[in-house]
Amino acid sequence: MPALTVAMAITEAMPIFEAAIPCAVFDRTRVGLPDPWYDFKICAAEPGRTRTGSAFVAATPYGLDDLAAANTVIVPACANVIDDVPPDLVVAVRAAYERGARIVSLCTGAFVLAEAGLLDGRRATVHWMYAEQLAQRYPKIDVDPAVLYIDEGQILTSAGSTAGLDLCLHLVRLDHGAEVANLLARRLVISPHRTGGQAQYVDAPIPRNQDDNLAPLLQWATANLDRPLTIAELADRQYLTPRTLIRRFRSATGTSPLKWLLAQRLLKARALLESSDESLSRVAERCGLGGEANLRYHFARSIGVPPGEYRRTFKQRSSATGAATSTRDPHPATRRTGSAPQVVAGES
Repeated sequence: MPALTVAMAITEAMPIFEAAIPCAVFDRTRVGLPDPWYDFKICAAEPGRTRTGSAFVAATPYGLDDLAAANTVIVPACANVIDDVPPDLVVAVRAAYERGARIVSLCTGAFVLAEAGLLDGRRATVHWMYAEQLAQRYPKIDVDPAVLYIDEGQILTSAGSTAGLDLCLHLVRLDHGAEVANLLARRLVISPHRTGGQAQYVDAPIPRNQDDNLAPLLQWATANLDRPLTIAELADRQYLTPRTLIRRFRSATGTSPLKWLLAQRLLKARALLESSDESLSRVAERCGLGGEANLRYHFARSIGVPPGEYRRTFKQRSSATGAATSTRDPHPATRRTGSAPQVVAGES
């Protein structure tokens, strides 16, 4: 498979964090990952050396012509959202879109896509601090400030900061599958996969302080998803009462133990459907979802399609040439709104 060309636009005084995210994901070949990896290009919106935020200077031989010719175009955050975006960058982004490239914005990069008219009539997201301004300036956009990222097929947008990393990992997942994306996430020491529908405001999935350190419990539960785990068993492992575990779990992860377990089981099911030919009943068994009927119910309810269709769609995408520019989204859940998956009545 030839390397996919990923071009990142770099502009004067842009925030360094969002600019560094695509570099960390797409600009480095790592042992155990597909080789060739991505053909990554940093493309300056203006000729010469570009000074980013925090006084870093980017010197690159690539310009907007290279951006317009890429398979995937990434527009990170702008220096500010008050000034007009560079008109030449808007033209290049629109040209890339018209020739079928995948267009991605991180944080306030959505203002560039909006100026290019690419978000009109679409659902898009941005950092919640700028959502109202984006919606007011571009009223044709359906702005959703409550999610991490949105995949509309050819157009993808993310919220700010680490949500951009989630979206970049989502791109790797689309291009190379769950196993490769999870391996890269482990190398980057981050959560393997947060669905786009997860709320921007949710607490971190790993506890924030030592007093509520549930990390060993979460790791153990993830490794034992095939078991019928209960709140009582999880509480016993932490030497807590069920009530105390529920309270600490919600404080640490932003959700309840049962909702978190269901989400992890569905993530594992997605990975197995993408990477194996095991029967649906075996997938359900390995994920702790019981039988095939239960897998079908929860998968369709949360992901939006039956597991068999999901498997076929992903395998078709993986085998197709030019997958990076496909407008078919094999992960419909990333277009859903930000609540966690629901489970049986009566859960905490």
